[in-house]
Amino acid sequence: MQKTWNNKAWFLVLPVLVLVAFSAVIPLMTVVNYSVQDTFGNNEFFWAGTDWFEEILHSARFWEALQRNLFFSFIILALQIPLGIFIALNMPKSGIGVPVCLVLMALPLLIPWNVVGTIWQVFGRVDIGLLGYTLRALGVDYNYVRDPVDAWITIIVMDVWHWTSLVVLLCYAGLVSIPDAYYQAAKIDGASRWSVFRYIQLPKMKRVLLIAVLLRFMDSFMIYTEPFVVTGGGPGNSTTFLSIDLVKMAVGQFDLGPAAAMSIIYFLIILLLSWVFYTVMTSSDANG
Repeated sequence: MQKTWNNKAWFLVLPVLVLVAFSAVIPLMTVVNYSVQDTFGNNEFFWAGTDWFEEILHSARFWEALQRNLFFSFIILALQIPLGIFIALNMPKSGIGVPVCLVLMALPLLIPWNVVGTIWQVFGRVDIGLLGYTLRALGVDYNYVRDPVDAWITIIVMDVWHWTSLVVLLCYAGLVSIPDAYYQAAKIDGASRWSVFRYIQLPKMKRVLLIAVLLRFMDSFMIYTEPFVVTGGGPGNSTTFLSIDLVKMAVGQFDLGPAAAMSIIYFLIILLLSWVFYTVMTSSDANG
């Protein structure tokens, strides 16, 4: 008996495909087109081949910004993942405290990125900001506008305040999905608090931790709005990440060819590192 195929369901997917084409594929092809051409205005383009890619890859400016990005992402993951797990472990599992804690955890995530940058820009000012003024009154020489270390600390604390809640909520979702039978068996066996965390809670959180690590890595590696609003990439170039440098090159200097080549390299780096994270964590999960 011959089967009849009904492909009418594809018409339901068509609007999504059209939306993705206009929002992702077409802009990406435009960037690829700019990355291999040069222009002197008047909508006249000249073939440049891989010249812009070679220029970016041989640029010290690019590698310095990449190092800042990697260092920032490493610090963010090292702080937010353990902190998020710790907070999730200490959140109530029942009672009126559950919705209260969930709402409080979700509040920072609801604030737009530019508003977060503006809040911390004012918060850290030594003349009117609560943080900056208090530190100055305590005798701490704090000024994120002049001191690169203070600028880095401000951006890191700001990102931890803004995004640790995401890790907390993901870890909490993994914890509440653990059946009570596991805890009862551990209690009967006399397992310690550390043993319960190591052999019951942590393995059950592996998948949500994978999502948390991937999301936080991609977000931290692509960070732009918050540090741009707070420091503008300064003082000097101390907080100029790849995203800020890319915008300066494309909008400030209007070097469309190098900017397009840099954006493609930037995209490939994020794709490669995310794939490495995913492969390592899924392989360790399978082996475990």
